[in-house]
Amino acid sequence: MNERTESFWNDYWVQQRQKPLGEYDAFQFGADADRLAELVATGMKTATCSAHTLYELEGEAVPQIGQYSVVLDAKDLPVAIIQVTSVALVPMNKVPEEFALAEGEGDYGYWWDAHKQFFTQELAMHGLSYSENLLLVCERFKVVHKA
Repeated sequence: MNERTESFWNDYWVQQRQKPLGEYDAFQFGADADRLAELVATGMKTATCSAHTLYELEGEAVPQIGQYSVVLDAKDLPVAIIQVTSVALVPMNKVPEEFALAEGEGDYGYWWDAHKQFFTQELAMHGLSYSENLLLVCERFKVVHKA
């Protein structure tokens, strides 16, 4: 965690007049971190998804409702703090159009093509193959603080 992210996190909790939570995640979204962080900050992106199998391979817990994270831009600078509002495990070929649109990146066709390409590349790095029924962790979130 860099100093700016730590300060951003602590400042939010000071404003809330609460003691900062001890653990939080800070990350960049996808392949175009600046664009996606801006979509989060403007409220156009309120959802995201990840391949469930990657959580298992990396020994990471699936996100939980109420969990906070700091969204970073491409330079690892904080853009927003988000809080998870829902989590569902859904096969990719059953993701509703409404959820895909909540990712804020374009229409359903664009969402499908971009995610198919992204997951194909990510899975290949682990020696795995993409399939249309790939189990996804579908998260919805709200922005609680912006830079």
